[in-house]
Amino acid sequence: MNVKDKIKENIQQSANTKMALLTEEIIEQIVSMAEMMTDSIRKGGKILFCGNGGSAADSQHLAAELVVRLRSSFERPPIPAIALTVDTSILTAGGNDYGFDYVFSRQVEALARPEDILIAISTSGNSKNIMFAIDAAKTIGTKVIGFSGGNGGKMVKSCDALFIAPSNVTARIQEVHILIGHILCEIIEEKLYS
Repeated sequence: MNVKDKIKENIQQSANTKMALLTEEIIEQIVSMAEMMTDSIRKGGKILFCGNGGSAADSQHLAAELVVRLRSSFERPPIPAIALTVDTSILTAGGNDYGFDYVFSRQVEALARPEDILIAISTSGNSKNIMFAIDAAKTIGTKVIGFSGGNGGKMVKSCDALFIAPSNVTARIQEVHILIGHILCEIIEEKLYS
């Protein structure tokens, strides 16, 4: 396959994966997640994000959209959100002292409250450190919204709400995760500050 065909194939795969989201079930799922997040903010809660690799970048990206703003045409107060992926001192101390499996759960234990929401992102749905973060959130009473792909992995049984990207390809899963994240941010902005 030549380079141009490879480019076309990737664009087509991405478009097909996104078009597969246009089902009533997935739309209702997104509405439900937006309501959970909006309710959390109204109760004085915050949104915590965690993920590994590209999902760590998505965590930071989406937290920034909430704290700063998604759209320059929509001025509003900041929405409290924290990416648990950004503090290198906490991540390296936690990794060194407790092990990498606990780098997010330790932060959840320190920062999460029952009125908060944890957004746990794992393309496989099986990342150990994400599962431990979910367990810590559940112990506190913090609701968990998961983003995964494939068959959802272990996250299927542990999240209050789980969005499963309709793909087994990591790149396509991540592209859909950021799309859903942007949609959630826009809905939350509208619900809180329209």
